Amino acid sequence: MRAISGKENKVKEYIEAEIKNSDLGLYVNQVLIPTEKVYQIRNGKKITKERSCMPGYVLIEANLIGEVPHHLRNTPNVIGFLEEKNNHEPIPVRQSEVNKILGTVDDLQEIGEEILTPYFVGETVKVIFGPFTGFSGIIEEVNTEKKKLKVMVMIFGRKTPLELAFTQVEKE
Repeated sequence: MRAISGKENKVKEYIEAEIKNSDLGLYVNQVLIPTEKVYQIRNGKKITKERSCMPGYVLIEANLIGEVPHHLRNTPNVIGFLEEKNNHEPIPVRQSEVNKILGTVDDLQEIGEEILTPYFVGETVKVIFGPFTGFSGIIEEVNTEKKKLKVMVMIFGRKTPLELAFTQVEKE
């Protein structure tokens, strides 16, 4: 199903509540939002969170007979089904595509955590740790592998390049 981006969890929660409270549970087996774990550096701390790897999509394993498609389509924050026939009947996703999506989800979970690069070239950052604490500068280079930045800082009226770790700076 297609959902409003950012509202996938609300759609999943609503459908799961409907499964418990009505006979929808006889037709809907599983509701899945493909996610991956990422982490960000904020205020020098590593924060882990889950992010949707397919924004705007909620996967549902269901027997689409009778009023079930109508009930699912009219769920709050749902735009519609991925593909529909001319008479608005949903077309199921092929098993090969489902395997590919689920395989991707499994691969992402096996990889573990990926860093979400919070810094970009040209952005202004403030040094929060080290001998240059309090100085501000502009990012010239971002090295995601080493988690380091090359920042140009004005020291005594001259631009000076500093190599700093992601944990040593924060966005201004």
